Amino acid sequence: MIPIAKPWITEEEKKEVLKVLDSGILASGEWVKRFEEEFAKYIGVKYALTTTNGTQALILGLEAIGVKGKEVLVPSFTFIASATSIIRAGGKPVFVDVDPKTFNIDVEDARKKITENTVAIMPVHLYGQSADMDAIKELAEEKELYVIEDACQAHGAEWKGKKTGGLGDIAAFSFYPTKNMTTGEGGMVTTNNDELAEKVAMLRNHGQKERYLHSELGWNFRMTNIAAAIGVVQLRRLDKANEIRRKNAKIYDEELEGIVEVPFVDQRAKHVYHQYTIKVKNRDKLIRAFKDNEIGFGIYYPRGIHQQPVMQKLGFGNVKLPITEKLINEVISIPVHPLVSEEDITKIVQVIRKNA
Repeated sequence: MIPIAKPWITEEEKKEVLKVLDSGILASGEWVKRFEEEFAKYIGVKYALTTTNGTQALILGLEAIGVKGKEVLVPSFTFIASATSIIRAGGKPVFVDVDPKTFNIDVEDARKKITENTVAIMPVHLYGQSADMDAIKELAEEKELYVIEDACQAHGAEWKGKKTGGLGDIAAFSFYPTKNMTTGEGGMVTTNNDELAEKVAMLRNHGQKERYLHSELGWNFRMTNIAAAIGVVQLRRLDKANEIRRKNAKIYDEELEGIVEVPFVDQRAKHVYHQYTIKVKNRDKLIRAFKDNEIGFGIYYPRGIHQQPVMQKLGFGNVKLPITEKLINEVISIPVHPLVSEEDITKIVQVIRKNA
């Protein structure tokens, strides 16, 4: 079986985890601090704050900027956590359509949906390609909105030479096992804003600024040293892993051009291919062929968030998004991760050529 995703774990991660276990300090400590410092330096921001997963990173960022009772613009063509995090933070998701080429948030559609109650816009750097941050920041400045980046699929991605996660007011990353780097589970909040960083640090640790003095209603969203130890090693190998993804994507581009619609890459962006997602006319036929040939695949996503039963139940799904509703029937993602071999890629290409 060729898996759609596979974490790249080596002896280095194992050795680092054993150091943590031998230290006896398994909760947040030295390794967490090191991971935060190295991640902040990598992204190019003042602050990087670990947390338990990407969803909690989004919730912390949203709570820090203060979305309770307010509206947040968010694309519907993404994983549901982008929207549920807004609701958990007390806000209201306002669903926006996406660009038909990049699949990232349509800024003009976002503009139309701004009201006096809108407080923030959440671009999702989908599949590892940055959203149009020039247009987003221009709109945010004009309308006095916060920009919270959902960078959960975009570790190492860039916009005009600057890394995602350092382009808005605050950002969230996920370290789930399928991501470009992993800690097993885990997340990170990044920002250059002193006040937002302080608020996140308090909220993730029971609302305390100093031990046993609780000034906010907080959470226990702390990362462990065990997870951080894996993250330290993964971060150091991230650029190498991303370059392998980019090399694999280039092969697909060359072999599949004209057969299917290959990913469009904005020339201002550096795509890191969390997913390599193609558009096909006969997806059901291709899915059957993938299953017959033991090739992993993913449909990201089979429905827009606004179409999910929970959003209908909560009253947030009453919207029409034509591009999103078209894409959900066309997209399919194929293995692009660093552990896909050239032999695997050749087989995948052959199956697509025969069945697309």
